[in-house]
Amino acid sequence: MKTLICDVCKKTIQNPISERNYWHIEERDICEPCKDALEASIKMQMREKRPFNYDWYEPLVMQTIARGVQRGKI
Repeated sequence: MKTLICDVCKKTIQNPISERNYWHIEERDICEPCKDALEASIKMQMREKRPFNYDWYEPLVMQTIARGVQRGKI
């Protein structure tokens, strides 16, 4: 049985299945609740920036994850 630890909240992810109950974003493993919090956190910022472009989206996601890792939550 394989277990992972979420890089943000440090909780154990039992029976990890990629893209189902954990996500690997660049070098970070993120559990489902933290992924939901990440999406909610960047939702309003995405609506303000038009048109959508990966040049600003990817750094925004990584900055939000980095802040979450430091604080222990997103």
